[in-house]
Amino acid sequence: MIHRKQEKIPGVLGGMGPETTVDFMSRLVRLNPAATEQDHLRLLIDHNPQIPNRHAAIAGKDSSVGPLLANMAAGLERAGADFLIMTCNTAHAFQTDIEQAVSIPFLSMIDMVLQDLNAQHPGVEKVGVMAADGCLDAQLYQRALEASDLHSILWNHEQRQQFMQAVYRIKSGVLDQPVRDSLLELGERLHRRGAEVLIAGCTEIPLMVGPDDFAIPLLSSTDILVRHTVDYARGRRTLPA
Repeated sequence: MIHRKQEKIPGVLGGMGPETTVDFMSRLVRLNPAATEQDHLRLLIDHNPQIPNRHAAIAGKDSSVGPLLANMAAGLERAGADFLIMTCNTAHAFQTDIEQAVSIPFLSMIDMVLQDLNAQHPGVEKVGVMAADGCLDAQLYQRALEASDLHSILWNHEQRQQFMQAVYRIKSGVLDQPVRDSLLELGERLHRRGAEVLIAGCTEIPLMVGPDDFAIPLLSSTDILVRHTVDYARGRRTLPA
């Protein structure tokens, strides 16, 4: 298969968590079949699991996350990245810190998901958001959906706690059936409350469940990030000024 030549180098802010960054890279390689290794994309990656807990930072308990992400971004720009992406949904709450630290574009995974949602599911009104505490508290998806005249379907407090327990088990390397069953149950709860489409707004989710596991469409933020990253790197999409 002949690919368009790579035109732009992505810089990846990763490591939040480690498994999700590896999963992103694996999916990117699989999406990009190549005759030789030289046909694959060059990536610049700062895989930094030392970034403090983003949920605590959004709750006002840690002020170091934004500056640390900004330093990662600046380092990737110095290394030669043409644009930046990040493999953690919740960390997009610190997008402004990142953008102020660099002169290259930062491409929001949240925006990518909304672009695909609007393009692939016109007419949908209610969207179930499967996301972690910090992402929901920062209203990253809620605001984006509202801007598209879409209604967010969210979990109650107990269900959010259940989801966070599943996420932290995944982050600790526990990828077992009880975790998978918990995610399936939580997605079904949003469906029963009226969701017509689900957003996997946490990159731990695709490690355990996929679009075929639910009765309604599931948009994987990881898969969408992969597709858009490849398109920007190959020049099939134009970077914002």
